[in-house]
Amino acid sequence: MRSDVLTTKFVVKLILSFFTIILMAGIGYTVTSIYFSNQYYYQTTQRLNASLAQDLITEKFNNNQPFDSTGAVNKALFGDIMHNMMAVNRAIEVYLLDSEGHVQYSVVLDHNMPNTDQIQVDLEPIHTFIRNDGKKYVLGDDPKNLGRQTIFSAAKFHKNGHEGYIYILLAGNDYWAIRNDLYNGYLVHIGLGGSLLTLFFATLLGVLAIWYLTRSLREIIFAARRFKEGDLTYRIQNADKTDLANVATTYNNMADTILADIEKIKSVEQLRQELIANISHDLRTPLAIIQGYIETLHMKGNTLSEEEQQNYIKIISSGSERLSKLIAQLFEYSKLESNQIQPEKEPFLLSELANDIHREYSLLAEEKNINFKINIPDKVPLVFADISLVERAIQNLMDNAIKFTPNNGEIEVKVETTNNHVRVIIQDSGPGIDKINQPLIFERYRQTKTGKEHEGSGLGLAIVKKIMDIHDSAITVISNPNEGTAFSFALPIYGQP
Repeated sequence: MRSDVLTTKFVVKLILSFFTIILMAGIGYTVTSIYFSNQYYYQTTQRLNASLAQDLITEKFNNNQPFDSTGAVNKALFGDIMHNMMAVNRAIEVYLLDSEGHVQYSVVLDHNMPNTDQIQVDLEPIHTFIRNDGKKYVLGDDPKNLGRQTIFSAAKFHKNGHEGYIYILLAGNDYWAIRNDLYNGYLVHIGLGGSLLTLFFATLLGVLAIWYLTRSLREIIFAARRFKEGDLTYRIQNADKTDLANVATTYNNMADTILADIEKIKSVEQLRQELIANISHDLRTPLAIIQGYIETLHMKGNTLSEEEQQNYIKIISSGSERLSKLIAQLFEYSKLESNQIQPEKEPFLLSELANDIHREYSLLAEEKNINFKINIPDKVPLVFADISLVERAIQNLMDNAIKFTPNNGEIEVKVETTNNHVRVIIQDSGPGIDKINQPLIFERYRQTKTGKEHEGSGLGLAIVKKIMDIHDSAITVISNPNEGTAFSFALPIYGQP
């Protein structure tokens, strides 16, 4: 329920964000549309009427004089011209300018007002307009409002020693008055009409698009809720083909990892329980033996013969050694499992180490009349590893071989050189191991059943595996029932990549 609320809030936020973007885009579109439509109108009107001032001069000044004999403006002529033109187009305002841009006469101005004759129009836009034959978009001063720029047509005249400019505003005061009256209505129509209609459909399509695009997100949230509720096997189908492929794939991988970790924790917990039970059993047995024989010596020491006393002491010593060995193995395995032991690698000859171990175990082999052989080639390259840990691994394998090889049996230690490694093989003629049990023998406290029980904690091969893991190597086993067993591992040659 909580995830549904969060999903709804997220979708609502997306919709509101999209609506805000569309609204701002609509406002921007309205403003820019009005601006560019005005520009389009101005440029079109100016280009269309570019020759209007020159046509006026050509037509009206050919037979009439703009100035009388006294140099005064022919107001009758200009009044007639201006009234006629402005009657046809009320947006037009016609001005007569002198050579410096001062307004000489216009029917739209009250020349009886003070300072009217001081109105001066900037001539630079007029010069630019004339120089480009009206083909360049130029704005000029509005004599009625010098702070406002507007479109115009202009032409220069020379007549009877007088010169000046005919300056025609194509969007005069009447145009601006009507424009301002209609502008608000235009904004309402284009803004509330077109923009809101566009906004409505855009928002509707946006909501549908957001709902469609967030379906992958909803699927991920649904999968997470299923996982939370205990369905640990539920996964997002076709995760790599969804819109959020990276997120969906990551979720599936995360769920797989969590599930694997849970299974690993369960396995570790089960092994922990087995470990406690096995340790308790293995510790209790030698302790019970030691305690029993010590009590017997205390109670019957005076009645026992010297031979019986020595036999009891031997049994107590054997149990003590077994107990000490078990504790040492537990301590060693715990350090290996918690990564407290860091290998100190160095180059050494694996052949010399194999010879040393052969000498150490020869006496133990003779006690069981075991044929103990060693097979080492003449030249064996150096390996790069921790010599003490490798020695411990070989010793554990030899202990295992001595323990399971019957009297009059055979054990062989072989050293072989491959392309980049030196391999050690320890083969015995013991009872062998079933295929089904071979993956289990490297787990702590696991022993195979071979027809009779052997002493041991089941940690020896587990320690060997940990040592090989530290060296990025692997311990392998080849065995068949009644055909013996061969353990092997390989170490990298010194100097090889």
